[in-house]
Amino acid sequence: MSSVGSANRIDPAAGEGGRNIRLTLPDGTVKEVPAGTTGRAVAESIGPRLAKDALAVKLDGKVLDLSRPLTESGPFEVVTPRHPAALELYRHSTAHLCANAVKRLFSGVKIGIGPAIENGFYYDFDPGRPFTPEDLEKIEAEMKRIVAEDNAVVRKEMSKTEAVAIFEGQHDPLKIEIVAGIPEGSLSCYEQKDFIDLCRGPHVPSTGKLGVFKLTHSAGAYWKGDERNPMLQRIYGAVFLTQKELDEHLARLEAAKARDHRKLGKELGLFLFHPWAPASPFFLPKGAAVYNLLIAWIRELYVKYGYQEIITPQIFDEELFRTSGHTGAYRENMFFVQVDEREFGVKPMNCPGHCLLFGSQAWSYRDLPVRYADFARLHRYEKSGVTQGLTRVRTFSQDDAHIFAAPESIDREVLDFLRFLDEVYSTFEFHDVDISLGLRPEKRVGPDEVWDRAEAVLEAAIKATGRPYVVSPGDGAFYGPKIDFRVNDALGRPWQLGTIQCDFNLPELFDLHYVAEDGVKHRPVILHRAILGSLERFFGILIEHTGGDFPFWLAPEQVRVVPVSEKFNEYGEKILRKLGEAGLRATSDLRSEKLGAKIRNGELDKVPALLIVGEREQTAGTVSLRVRHGGEFKDQKIEELLRMMKSAVDDRSLAWHAGAPAKHQRTET
Repeated sequence: MSSVGSANRIDPAAGEGGRNIRLTLPDGTVKEVPAGTTGRAVAESIGPRLAKDALAVKLDGKVLDLSRPLTESGPFEVVTPRHPAALELYRHSTAHLCANAVKRLFSGVKIGIGPAIENGFYYDFDPGRPFTPEDLEKIEAEMKRIVAEDNAVVRKEMSKTEAVAIFEGQHDPLKIEIVAGIPEGSLSCYEQKDFIDLCRGPHVPSTGKLGVFKLTHSAGAYWKGDERNPMLQRIYGAVFLTQKELDEHLARLEAAKARDHRKLGKELGLFLFHPWAPASPFFLPKGAAVYNLLIAWIRELYVKYGYQEIITPQIFDEELFRTSGHTGAYRENMFFVQVDEREFGVKPMNCPGHCLLFGSQAWSYRDLPVRYADFARLHRYEKSGVTQGLTRVRTFSQDDAHIFAAPESIDREVLDFLRFLDEVYSTFEFHDVDISLGLRPEKRVGPDEVWDRAEAVLEAAIKATGRPYVVSPGDGAFYGPKIDFRVNDALGRPWQLGTIQCDFNLPELFDLHYVAEDGVKHRPVILHRAILGSLERFFGILIEHTGGDFPFWLAPEQVRVVPVSEKFNEYGEKILRKLGEAGLRATSDLRSEKLGAKIRNGELDKVPALLIVGEREQTAGTVSLRVRHGGEFKDQKIEELLRMMKSAVDDRSLAWHAGAPAKHQRTET
């Protein structure tokens, strides 16, 4: 039986001292109602069908519960399932639904927080033990029972004392801790039958409005994200408006799970981690091959785009980082060591060292811009709770560079950087690049007038490109504003890769200058820039983008020679030598296994090209080419294949077999 309350009617005589408010509806109509009228009553006055679909209302840009009294005039909308604000309502309310179910099923479980997030929600619990997959099935079933009960979700205003009493009665110390941190005054809780939770809201009016959800997994999470706090259990759930959208999301999750770089990295022998070096990857020979190929390619492009590569030290006297501002703004993310009774810092960024290098000699305006590139290893302390495979590590290298330029050349440098970036991203078919302009963060160095100048020139530069962008207040680096570049991978997931940051502060802090055309010393601007960003992180993204099927030019093992039997091993080794002499990364499978097993092994190892050699091939001096995902081509001359493969490497093609000789009969496999 539903416990949703009866509808509220607008009473013309009601209101706060007879005061009326004016609500402007989306069609421009103005509805005048007594102050204190609920959103539900206004929806009913507009129409019964609208009231039936109503989830909440939006007044002057703020979403409110249907039961909230309206006290101010302004633009007014009824939030229905088709409204843009509906999805967050569903997700937040489903988080409470999950906590309700957990409380019913597991006595003694303490509840933490449960916000809406992208694609769903999470909720933190202290159950005293990890949740199992079977637990999640039970919780999800109980959530569906609560939906069927259609319990009213009721907002309750109360004092801190009243809230503490409620959560003491529920034995929820985490909630009491949250209440203690709320400023004095009233707060709100939401009650749905046998469950009450601390929350600002808003929420759907009843549990019966929910239903399209799926609990996906649970994981450990430190309370408030602090590793000094207890480890809780976090349940994640997916929530969408329709079952079709949920099913599509779950299919994407399964695809992402199959492409998880941590899984593929182990299966393909690319990298590993060891507990004695937390969050610091070991690259195995195959992984190191890909890593070094990426660096070698970027080095080639540095010559084309006018960069000079340098090598700088790993550790510096702490005085360097005090001068650069890192000690004040970044110390908690740095590693320090004692040397000769002095404190040294392991560098988290290359820019301070590059400033020392630039400042070590005199420069003229004719020498600028100076573009220093550096692949040095960097070290940053990341909390263990946020490290994740290759995408969040404590030691890494970047395709990092710093451009020391005259301020009037910023526009030109940004355009040159974009040409560089476009060439790199198009190679991986990252064509849709989203751009954001990050402005000054709360924690920063330098006076506001310097930030005003930096933000203005960087925004002018991005406007000059004619490309669309969004502004992200507070998202800049601590020394300057930045432009970030985000790409979508093969599964449509966004990844932030490249960045260019405008810095007027470090030149001031390090007293850097050049002699301008007027014969007077001027400050250069520093443009911090990267395209791939962290090579470790990009490697992880690339594994997931390709599903481990690296393009031919980047594959750690490009070709594998597969003799049909041991009788043809000698011929296979001859072919292998030719591949090696051509500079290709090739191996041979000389095991006494059946041909089918060898081919399956090559497929599992994701080798782009298998060269099958048997009696027919040995007699004709040819090979049979089996292309991963591309079929089989009989009777190929090795010289022609070498030409085609070397061309694919030079072109850095993502699908080199697209040019395979069509004249030969192709057998689909």
